[in-house]
Amino acid sequence: MIELEKLVRKNILALEPYTCAREEYSGNEGIFLDANENPYGQLNRYPDPKQKLLKQKLSELKNIDLENIFLGNASDEIIDLLIRIFCNPGKDKILVFTPTYGMYKVAAAINDVEIIEMPLTKQFQPDLQNLPASFFGKTNCCKIAFFCSPNNPTGNILEIPDWFISSFTGIVVVDEAYIDFCKQKSFIGKIANHQNLVVLQTFSKSWGLAAARVGMAFSNQKIVALLNKVKPPYNISTPNQLAAIEALENVESFTIRLVELLEEKDRLLNELLSIPYIKKVFPSDANFFLVEVTNAEKIYSDLLKAGIVVRNRSSVVKNCLRISVGTREQNLLLIEKLKNL
Repeated sequence: MIELEKLVRKNILALEPYTCAREEYSGNEGIFLDANENPYGQLNRYPDPKQKLLKQKLSELKNIDLENIFLGNASDEIIDLLIRIFCNPGKDKILVFTPTYGMYKVAAAINDVEIIEMPLTKQFQPDLQNLPASFFGKTNCCKIAFFCSPNNPTGNILEIPDWFISSFTGIVVVDEAYIDFCKQKSFIGKIANHQNLVVLQTFSKSWGLAAARVGMAFSNQKIVALLNKVKPPYNISTPNQLAAIEALENVESFTIRLVELLEEKDRLLNELLSIPYIKKVFPSDANFFLVEVTNAEKIYSDLLKAGIVVRNRSSVVKNCLRISVGTREQNLLLIEKLKNL
């Protein structure tokens, strides 16, 4: 069994966290003269640092205890906090499987942590069987393995077997930003069996709250306590908390929009497959397609001239564009322009 305390940086274990005014008094009633706030204004009071109401609603939706939930200023903040908690600068390393979400690499570089990049197979799967044995030993300096599943930019579910999570002598982070778009079960259900597992989700994708910047982490109580220890005291604003709470109070609307988007995804796929210069549309479990074309630079440029913005991912997958699923009208216009190029 992994001893989490031995993975944590010593200075983090010794850290005395900042205690803010709203943690010393958590009531809702009273004359508040404790936090040096301006008594005037609509947003003059600090937000709830523990996001209690939002976590309560998430606990009910995800069927998980409050103590297993951490909320961040988007998943990007959580990625950075995990690296800061577990990785000693200039010494420890993280493991990523490329191509993948770029913030793992950026957050590691900011924290002076080396990145080990293992290429995905031709089927866009991590080749876990052939990882060096050192990743599974006591001398492993690779503190965190990041998996994005469904993966960005490839769009597919990654195969992450239980034996790897149990054997890897570090933290395993499964980033499920796109989980609601597929039929795959979340790794949240595996948290009780793996002390080193952290599952990330977000309100940015399926919930349609990208501007609110609210990310979720689900893990054991020890890791959640460490995240709470090092986070800024007021890391999620009151308007953003309220936006997420409102979304969770309207699950029916969320479900209707999700069904509509997935129907549009099927229509868009059929149309893309009919265009001659599109060589391949890779299987997708997310709300986007990775599309291989004959000349990505030219097609990307021509679409820009037509006012349509897609993502050119040729730098990571040769001659490939990443196309998000839009509304019916947006998708029809996209297909019309692609057919006329």
